[in-house]
Amino acid sequence: MTNNYELYKVFYWAAKTGSLTQAAKALYITQPSVSHAIKQLEDSFGITLFYRNSKGVALTQEGNLLYSYIEQSHILITIAEEKMAALKNLDSGELRIGGSDSLFKHYMLPYLEDFNRKHSGIRLHLNHGTTPEVISFLKEGKIDLGVVRMPIVDPQLEVRESIQLQDCFVAGARYADLKETVLSLEMLLQHHLILFSRNSRARMAITELFQNYGYTLKPEIEVGSVDLLIEFAKRGLGISYVTREFVKKELEEGSLFEIKLDVQLPPSQVGIMIMRNMPLSITATRFIEYFDKFTLR
Repeated sequence: MTNNYELYKVFYWAAKTGSLTQAAKALYITQPSVSHAIKQLEDSFGITLFYRNSKGVALTQEGNLLYSYIEQSHILITIAEEKMAALKNLDSGELRIGGSDSLFKHYMLPYLEDFNRKHSGIRLHLNHGTTPEVISFLKEGKIDLGVVRMPIVDPQLEVRESIQLQDCFVAGARYADLKETVLSLEMLLQHHLILFSRNSRARMAITELFQNYGYTLKPEIEVGSVDLLIEFAKRGLGISYVTREFVKKELEEGSLFEIKLDVQLPPSQVGIMIMRNMPLSITATRFIEYFDKFTLR
């Protein structure tokens, strides 16, 4: 027997067309090559698969049995090739991204919306979590890539920098008397502070900053989403620590204002995180290329 797919392909076209000449045309080979391939297949089985008639060739009973299986295989291979072409052209497939709610809503949404509009056949799967959770998602194979705050130090991961964000403290009208005041960290701690409750990169960074100046950061209120940080600050429940780019609208309309400090808060980088030395799907590769085109200009 043979596992040579090319021989079965010749057999399929000869059986389908009933002509060695037509099979040769379909496969862009010579008629003698078709005859040789069929003889090889017959010799491997020890069975005659075709007999000649006035119109060309016809299948023997044994040839018909083989054709019933080869036809199914050919259909499946054709479908598989079409699927691969669709994936390459981004007509189908899926894109699995991990990240925080805030990065998806305030940063990634325009890119995801535009990518989805251009490639509507791609299914989007968004896994929400903190940076440590997104790292776990990636290592467990639950996502193709993660959108995270840096730095990320892990030999298994590769992170590509994209944009820089700046965190800040903001407050609403209830704290209007602080608008023109420059606060020290000690003065800031005298007010009700609202922080993100989960183990986020931003929370860890601001906690470390206060520790470097000899202070312990103990928020009065902890919440589970950036939207609540913004809303609580607007309602005067305290001073929230948020990403400036995420409250641009509120700062412009005046429902929030930025608290001035006598120390510089460090910026943070957002990056695309993938597994090192692991092949990416075509969809994920094309999305990163698309993303880089807009964020690295």
